[in-house]
Amino acid sequence: MPTDHRRSRRTEAMPRHPLRDRDPEFADWAAGTGVIRHGEVTVERIAQLLERQAGDAGARRTWLSRLRAADLLANMGMWLVAHMTYARRVRLDGRPLMADDFKPHPEGHTGGALNMVPAYVGYLAANSLSGLTRSWLMGQGHCVAAIDAVNLLVDNMSPTHAARYGLTDEALTRLVNDFYHCGVDADGHPVSPLGSHVNAHTAGGMSEGGYLGFAGLQYVHMPLPGQHLVAFLSDGAFEEQRGSDWAARWWRPDDSGPVVPVMIANGRRIDQRTTMSQSGGTDWFEDHLVLNGFAPLTIDGRDPAAFVWAILTAEAELADQAEQARAGHVRYPLRLPYVIAETIKGFGFPGAGTNAAHNLPLVDNPAHDEAARARFNEGARALHVPLETLKQALVQINDHDRQARPREREHALVDPRPPLPRLPEMGRFEIGTAASPMAAIDVAFSDLVAANPALRVRVCNPDEMRSNRLNRTLDRLHHRVTDPEPGVAEALDGAVITALNEEAVVSAALANRQGLNLVASYEAFAVKMLGAMRQEIIFARHCREAGRDPGWLSLPLLVSSHTWENGKNEQSHQDPTLCEAWLGEMDDVAPALFPVDAPSAVAALRSLYSSRGRVAVMVVPKNPVPVQLDADQARQLTEDGLLCLREASQPRLQLFAVGAYQLVEMQRALARLEAAGITASLYIVQEPGRLREARDEGEATALLSQCRLGQLVPDVPARVFLAHCRPEPLCGVLRPLDTGTRTRFLGYRNRGGTLDTFGMLYANRATWAHVLEAASEVAGLDLDTLLDEPERDALAGEGDPEALRHD
Repeated sequence: MPTDHRRSRRTEAMPRHPLRDRDPEFADWAAGTGVIRHGEVTVERIAQLLERQAGDAGARRTWLSRLRAADLLANMGMWLVAHMTYARRVRLDGRPLMADDFKPHPEGHTGGALNMVPAYVGYLAANSLSGLTRSWLMGQGHCVAAIDAVNLLVDNMSPTHAARYGLTDEALTRLVNDFYHCGVDADGHPVSPLGSHVNAHTAGGMSEGGYLGFAGLQYVHMPLPGQHLVAFLSDGAFEEQRGSDWAARWWRPDDSGPVVPVMIANGRRIDQRTTMSQSGGTDWFEDHLVLNGFAPLTIDGRDPAAFVWAILTAEAELADQAEQARAGHVRYPLRLPYVIAETIKGFGFPGAGTNAAHNLPLVDNPAHDEAARARFNEGARALHVPLETLKQALVQINDHDRQARPREREHALVDPRPPLPRLPEMGRFEIGTAASPMAAIDVAFSDLVAANPALRVRVCNPDEMRSNRLNRTLDRLHHRVTDPEPGVAEALDGAVITALNEEAVVSAALANRQGLNLVASYEAFAVKMLGAMRQEIIFARHCREAGRDPGWLSLPLLVSSHTWENGKNEQSHQDPTLCEAWLGEMDDVAPALFPVDAPSAVAALRSLYSSRGRVAVMVVPKNPVPVQLDADQARQLTEDGLLCLREASQPRLQLFAVGAYQLVEMQRALARLEAAGITASLYIVQEPGRLREARDEGEATALLSQCRLGQLVPDVPARVFLAHCRPEPLCGVLRPLDTGTRTRFLGYRNRGGTLDTFGMLYANRATWAHVLEAASEVAGLDLDTLLDEPERDALAGEGDPEALRHD
């Protein structure tokens, strides 16, 4: 094993450091305070750090006073976390709590939150000592009590929190009672601004962290050059979500700022040990990291000073590697430093290390159990710091004004707001010709990138870029690799992130919040991206509700090689689940779009890049389909989500197409109706969600008013819808257009196999002939006048299906 990449704290027993005897100030810090004890490895590392970075006696005293302050703050942070779980009354003087002072029903992910306190305090201290405000990201969002508690103590709160909480008994009592308060107001919103996870009111928070593992996929793609990020990760999340192993493959010093991943290795999941713990603990994990291109730094996760050393050391080592790479002395991937913070679940409070520490470490409730009450008061007493002593410590940590740096609540990544991109002229398409909508997007996006060189670009792709017709984009941007192959679209600084892992791929785009992003995937497999996407739009919507509109550029996810054009690959490749799930999300942040041709696809893409804070699923054919719309129609379709393509005077029925192949079938059905002298209007529904009944005021801002919908769709009782997706979810979304017994919804019926497009349509009773069958039912038409005998037999399942095929 190449030991030069391992920096473990587990060494031979170290002797007492001589500075403990020679330097009283150093000895004062090294003695620790409360539950914080400094091991000899950490003492040695801090001594070396002081020698390198604290050049004179004054700087040395400043460093040591801030490290002592960090110890006091960590103790009091854990003290407050324990109260947030158990207490309904807080006494800053540290007096023991009585039975009535405890919650009847305590809640809290207490062990993980306790573990996060030294980590977050170490992050704050590192910022103070270096005069640099770093960004932070926490994957284990359920540990939010640590962040909110420490933020309160250092007065680094959001406006909502600052208005309610502070360093008084009354304000802290309000805090602990707000924690896990499940009340709702008259509008159905939570009464408490505290959540069980990071939320829009968590100062500096930028991800809920409810889906464990996605932070580990995202952090490496977040900062721009000059921005620094510390990412707190979970050992449980490591085993849950694969893909974070590739982080070292993606980081480049010329387009990304330094990142410091910090794993809180407490060895426990909810009710058992982690796989890492069972496989050999952090020794095993160090070996794993080295094999995957990292340089592990193992520290004492119970000590805020160890986090200070790790953050500053990791950044220095990464900067040195970056310089060596620029000089051509090392090859990619660089050895990305990775901090492993060894601790036990719930360190600092009774019950640490047990299964119970995940949630309620005392097991029994202090409100009812005298022994549990005694354990709480004993644990709290060991952590308590007198208020005046704490305030003196806070002066040391809170030196933002003197250093002219932003507070941590205002770190660089918390509210990115890149400029809206300049949109080149839209390409021209001739109606009636055949064109690939994906190829049209390829040209439009490539031109967009060329017109906006200041925006960092991430194109994210889990499989085949060229198969999905994104050739020009790939040739311009190249796959990002560590060893480019000559003559292939690969480069060290490529902007295309390709990996056979859908979660890792979409996370790269979601993380690039200061740039321009595009994701493309096979439809059937894009559903694996759903959790990461949903976490992003939930947080974005909550920020908007809190009065802070998200500023990142909207992100299109192109799902192609889709259900109706991927029949040859069996039913596993024929799955519209993602767009159906996205139809269930709120349309103001999560539109699902079904462009029908090249112009409508490009117009929809341009509209998205002119907006902020939305993640859109776009179902886009890769194969050529007829160009149906001119530029003005495409823009109108994008604006309203609905367009009347063929308007009839006094129609007997209305036809609605959702999807490109569905429009072709509807046009064939309309031709038969018109040949029989039956009047019908034909509509394209590109954004079904815009036509729904608004579920709250926020969504209403993105939807068509009922008045506008009535103007676009006159009242005709007989209606037939043909959908790309399953008809049942679409029926619910389009309830305002559902006339009841005289409306039919057709679409995917879970039938498939090794089929072509016609075979898929026939198997799912979604051909033009099936549209006519439905039309005959809702409009009282004679089907015999619309179909000949072979066609009727095919429709009835008694003849050759080929009778219904149109080439």
